[in-house]
Amino acid sequence: MGTTAELSAALHAATARLAAAGVPSPRVDAELLAAHLLDVSRGRVGAMALAGADAPAGLDELVAERARRAPLQHLTGVAHFRHLDLKVGPGVFVPRPETETLAQLGIDAARAAVAASGTATVVDLGTGSGAVAAAIASEVPGTTVYAVELSEHAAAWAERNLSPLGVELRVGDLRDAFADLDGRVDVVVSNPPYIPAGAVPNEPEVRDHDPELALYGGGADGMELPRAVESTARRLLVPGGYAAIEHAEVQERAMRALFEQAGGWGDVAGHLDLTERARCTSARLSG
Repeated sequence: MGTTAELSAALHAATARLAAAGVPSPRVDAELLAAHLLDVSRGRVGAMALAGADAPAGLDELVAERARRAPLQHLTGVAHFRHLDLKVGPGVFVPRPETETLAQLGIDAARAAVAASGTATVVDLGTGSGAVAAAIASEVPGTTVYAVELSEHAAAWAERNLSPLGVELRVGDLRDAFADLDGRVDVVVSNPPYIPAGAVPNEPEVRDHDPELALYGGGADGMELPRAVESTARRLLVPGGYAAIEHAEVQERAMRALFEQAGGWGDVAGHLDLTERARCTSARLSG
């Protein structure tokens, strides 16, 4: 499109191209790509288009990548999560809005722990980009937050998001992580891989770009890693400590049964995301 094309016409052409490629929100994505190149807000892009501004150089190339279903966040380098602008790119799972449910559960539990004792220790198992750990660390004063991630590629992104917030990130397996914190943690949160082996995602952005290590939970039911999270949480938590795990809607009963059958848990509860889908299960370690 070049710098000589009018922004309004460029956005119209970009929207049509993205719509033809099946991108779910073509106009929004076109405006966000332009905003990224212009280093302005999406709202400012609309005003500039009305004023007859030129399109930014490089817009055509980014639109072509998005039309090939490269994730928008990989093209802009940013994923918005609650009030945070997280750095993301190839090699890391892009955080989703539904995971804000998990973050809120962790935030509420951490705030309660801080109110009770003045401090809280929080662990995020399988942190990915660091989204949940970052949300808790930034929104709950008085917390000490730890996170672990198996993938070195994902951990590199997480480090960029978590280091400024004072979160201690370790590269390792959530199954045996944080042995030095056994019995000392107030809150454990996790958005582990949980997709069943045969449930290949339909969305190209997920199927072709999110790392498989971050998607598939192991086994036909996808529950191997969620089971590992429960086991690790039981090891880490203080009596009365709180655990919350994200899962697929179809795994709601399996997650509840996991806590109930493992023993040592109480207050098992399910939680819906903003689309009213079963998204998380939480429990408290019995005292």
